Amino acid sequence: MNKNLLATLLGALLACAAASAAAQAKFIEPPALEAEVKAGKLPPIARRLPENPLVVRLPAGAQPGQYGGSLNMLIGRSRDVRMLVVYGYARLVVYDQNFNIVPDILESIDVKDDRVFTMKLRKGQRWSDGQPFTIEDFRYYWEDVANNKELSPTGPPSDLLVSGEPPKVEYPDKQTVRYSWTKPNPDFLPRMAGASPLFIFRPSAYLKQFHRKYNKKVAEAAESGGGPKRGWAAVHNREDNMYQNDNPQLPTLQPWVNTSKPPADRFVAVRNPYFHRVDAAGRQLPYIDRVVMSVAESKLIPAKAGSGESDLQARDIQFNNYTFLKKGEKSNNYRTLLWKTVRGAHFALFPNLNVNDPVWKPIVRDVRFRRALSLAIDRSQVNQVLYFGLATESNDTVVAESPLYKKEYQERWAKYDKKAAEKLLDELGLKRAGDGVRRLPDGRPMEIVVETAGESTEQTDILEMMRETWRDVGIKLFPKPSQREVLRNRVFSGEALMSVWSGIENGIAGPDLSPEELAPTSQQQLQWPKFGQYYETSGKAGEPPDIPEVAELLKLNNAWRNATTREERTKIWQRMLQIHSEQQYSIGVVNGVAQPVVVRNTLRNVPEKGIYNWDPGAFFGIYHPDTFWFAQ
Repeated sequence: MNKNLLATLLGALLACAAASAAAQAKFIEPPALEAEVKAGKLPPIARRLPENPLVVRLPAGAQPGQYGGSLNMLIGRSRDVRMLVVYGYARLVVYDQNFNIVPDILESIDVKDDRVFTMKLRKGQRWSDGQPFTIEDFRYYWEDVANNKELSPTGPPSDLLVSGEPPKVEYPDKQTVRYSWTKPNPDFLPRMAGASPLFIFRPSAYLKQFHRKYNKKVAEAAESGGGPKRGWAAVHNREDNMYQNDNPQLPTLQPWVNTSKPPADRFVAVRNPYFHRVDAAGRQLPYIDRVVMSVAESKLIPAKAGSGESDLQARDIQFNNYTFLKKGEKSNNYRTLLWKTVRGAHFALFPNLNVNDPVWKPIVRDVRFRRALSLAIDRSQVNQVLYFGLATESNDTVVAESPLYKKEYQERWAKYDKKAAEKLLDELGLKRAGDGVRRLPDGRPMEIVVETAGESTEQTDILEMMRETWRDVGIKLFPKPSQREVLRNRVFSGEALMSVWSGIENGIAGPDLSPEELAPTSQQQLQWPKFGQYYETSGKAGEPPDIPEVAELLKLNNAWRNATTREERTKIWQRMLQIHSEQQYSIGVVNGVAQPVVVRNTLRNVPEKGIYNWDPGAFFGIYHPDTFWFAQ
């Protein structure tokens, strides 16, 4: 039995005991809902909560809250309304603050050999529209969405397939759902606990009106206008965006319910009257009544946060904004915290192994070229100039706090060495011309366009410093900012030669957490998007990995999924990390850069010290923003 499973079972027992005690107490109605209850528009709180609500135990230093207020935040684009789902962090299972997986929406979960997952629902739980949350929501997803050829042409998501095998889904009783495979699926719980989670349920009562199995008229309406036969499916998929959070009509289990339909400049989310969590005194969470997300140009967000326009802000703020933010604290009634980041690289380059250019492609795929690029980066200069020497100069790998960390992974090919870089480029036959710039085999100057999302001046500053040291070895660098969607699409299509993003998300991983980030398992991986797409679609799209070391990473990832001991999993992780340090598929520059977090002085229960991470962590999610509150 692994560590995550033990934590899961312990969490389930503690939650049940705590919930049982709370059920005997009088639940406290949020004042914002009292009028609707009196008017008969809402049932009283005892009928809105599950029989065993989740009792949230506040960590040391936190205080029971007061109700009320609006939490104002800034987002760089309307699509970021999905951050309500990230920050709200209501999941079947979640990571706690020690990064153990415990039940949340579920009352309990029993796991056997990472193969059989028996999930017990909370009796009486409801969606935000008051409809019961039951096993029908799980059945509807599995039978009518995931296995419907029109809604899911490629079949169930890859996260639910183990060596191509789908799960056996059963419903032993009215409160229980069981997923089982013949082989282990150790990714199942982490994926459900993720920042962008695997949702294996849907609000069936709402979505059935858009499904032709339950509403023949929707299909007739879609096809009567000469539209495609999949017209009804397109409507259903548009309505069914649980993570994107862009449909105010779609019921949710999150603490706040979005009421604004995009495109919009301001999104208002109100408290979910049926939210399943309470505090130890029986107060239904969240404490805060509303969350307001205002759209602003991402480059202006640090200035707006510094002028007091946000109550809680970390997104679109970088470390180089810290000094400016500190200056505005007294006059604008906020404090600036520094949270730790644990990504494998704060800034990393991603040479595109699937680039279309037939001349560049073999060069990018030659490990000597990638090593030369890494050796030609003066990481010490970047660290001193931009981060006051407080960051760690490193490859894109696990950080020192990880039990898998080795110094060689951090330093291999990552020390500035101009002569060594030039030697590797000479070996490749990339000769300098009279202007000092090397030439490609077809005679073009060796000019690398590095594409960014255009959201950070920090990225541009690093690239400007790299431009000088790359020029010294005969390579010209040109930064090219664009919108995030444009960047990703250019990488996916093979048009982009190289891009910039952060590195390994889970830099504190242990051997029992999936190493899939290190293998070509997703189109979102910028160094090999077509290899990842091939994996995600089971070979229906993309390209099969044709580089031996990349193919080995995929085999190792599959071996990890079938490993039965911690020792086996540790060895697999170590081999995968070794391959990455040698092959430089992503070229890290620094990690351990602190994340500024702007917090209104009256906002309580935000940890003074925290870890700011996407997955695991969901940024603020593991710290329960539903327990944040405003002092009068």
